[in-house]
Amino acid sequence: MLPSVQVQCPYCGELIDLVIDNSVSEEQYVEDCQVCCRPIVVTVSIGDDGEPSVQVAAEDDA
Repeated sequence: MLPSVQVQCPYCGELIDLVIDNSVSEEQYVEDCQVCCRPIVVTVSIGDDGEPSVQVAAEDDA
């Protein structure tokens, strides 16, 4: 089962759940906010301990 994390949308401020693919050590992709539908740039890196580090930014800021 893939892990999920809660992040705050940089546009509307709502908390949203993201499912993280922990089979890739680093990736960056765009996912639409589940609340306001605006594009969020998601940057994920998986640490040596297997825990994901997730950063989100507005598409204009990335």
